[in-house]
Amino acid sequence: MIMDDRQYMSIGQVQDQFLNPKTPKVGKENNSLPTGENSFASVLNKIKDGADNINSEGAVKFSKHAMNRLSMRNIELTQDQMQRLSHGREEAMEKGIKDSLILVDQLAFIVNVPSSTVVTAMDQTENKSNVFTNIDGAVIA
Repeated sequence: MIMDDRQYMSIGQVQDQFLNPKTPKVGKENNSLPTGENSFASVLNKIKDGADNINSEGAVKFSKHAMNRLSMRNIELTQDQMQRLSHGREEAMEKGIKDSLILVDQLAFIVNVPSSTVVTAMDQTENKSNVFTNIDGAVIA
């Protein structure tokens, strides 16, 4: 076994280095975390604020699966239907529903309420059995 002369820091030394940083000396580069517009915290807050804005407005987004279902079944939503779907999601959220069946006209949507995501969509005439699973509430919008 070959040993080299490298010296490794102990766990205590590593903790001290990151948990108790010393004031940078003159002439030394400051290795502190970035702050300001491009810092991780700033970017994270912008993303969070954007998500909050979407949820507060009641807008829904469609999963890739739901988009494929809409396309495959030639379902096109009007602006009024989109607003009613979003309103249905808001009502489901107010009632504490996590996964909801939302009916809009002859269309049925399974929506994950906390993420405001339509998981799947179908025309009610296509669902011959009229059985929906893995939901904990339904809204007729």
